[in-house]
Amino acid sequence: MSRRLLTVLLLLTLPRALLSQVPLPAEAPWKDAVSRWRATLEAEGIVGGSLALLDDGEMLDLQTYGMADLAEDRPVDAETIYHWASITKTFTAISILQLRDRGLLSLDDPVVKYVPELRDVYNPFGSMEDVTLRHLLSHSAGFRGATWPWAGGEPWHPHEPTEWSQLVAMIPYTRIHFEPGSRFSYSNPGIVFLGRVIERVTGDVFEAYVDKNIFRPLGMRRAYFDVTPWHLLPHRSNHYFVSDGHPEPGGPDFNTGVTVSNGGLNAPVGDMARYLAFLMGSGPHDGGPEVLSRASLREMWEAVVPIGTSDIGAESMGLSFFLYEKDGGRVIGHTGSQRAFFSFVYVDPAARIGAIAAFNTVGVEGSGPDTRAILNQTRADILNEVFPALAGNLR
Repeated sequence: MSRRLLTVLLLLTLPRALLSQVPLPAEAPWKDAVSRWRATLEAEGIVGGSLALLDDGEMLDLQTYGMADLAEDRPVDAETIYHWASITKTFTAISILQLRDRGLLSLDDPVVKYVPELRDVYNPFGSMEDVTLRHLLSHSAGFRGATWPWAGGEPWHPHEPTEWSQLVAMIPYTRIHFEPGSRFSYSNPGIVFLGRVIERVTGDVFEAYVDKNIFRPLGMRRAYFDVTPWHLLPHRSNHYFVSDGHPEPGGPDFNTGVTVSNGGLNAPVGDMARYLAFLMGSGPHDGGPEVLSRASLREMWEAVVPIGTSDIGAESMGLSFFLYEKDGGRVIGHTGSQRAFFSFVYVDPAARIGAIAAFNTVGVEGSGPDTRAILNQTRADILNEVFPALAGNLR
């Protein structure tokens, strides 16, 4: 029996007290981080959440808290499926690099080569021919941040645009806000345009391409986009909006529509652990030709545009991965937030360690938990305390 399979079986069958395999140097920092995480979730009124630590592709520990669905009295467990929101962007970027490595496109190609509708964008800094796929990957193209150029909020509004034609109708009312390549500015539409590139180049819909070229090779058998397959519904987490201590369910599913390449991913923590094992170069899917070469991954983790400083190091943007440098080390990763789901994934590629967190709750109207603050505190605890302790065990 492989070590990976044994780990999965342990996660599903052993009592919680026996799950921890954290090496001694990191045991105390990890226990402290988990203790603060649990205390904060309870104090803030988070309905449910998960926190995992990985070393060399193996799940050292998986901590779960609270409920996946209150009405069904269903607790969070190892099989709970979360929505990962903007972490989807990293899958989109890997797909683009796959197509580059197969000779089907260049990162310095103008995006209008594949999405000619973008010729109608207003660019006061020059031609739209100057806006490249690399600019979109590094959030330096100059597009706005939000998918829609105005606020919504009406209950009858779709969650996101559901048809490509809806975005096309807005393109003549879209502008480039700064000289492409000159600085960082996070853009959801830019990644949606990359999803369109994948479809135009391959002839596949985005969801099918990622399933065939990333999910299947990595064994992510319970990862999917948007509406949950019927056989996985017993494991799907609901999400909750809390006001004055009362959690209101948002429903297990919602349609990300044409923005699926920007934030449509759903999966259990175990499948996300497989993804992180691939990123850190561990296990049978170590970045071989069936997914992406290590050289191309390293290219994605080179700084393209600076962002600034943060509590976990100097921050910059690579090719759709956020990079953090501190004390000579580098951590790469991404966060996700959509509706009431919040999450992060982080990897130290050199030390081959990683962490995953997910929550299914957010406060509204100035009441309830500040989940973004909880997410940031959790990642600071993990990256500033636990990762350095684990990195001391370099093989």
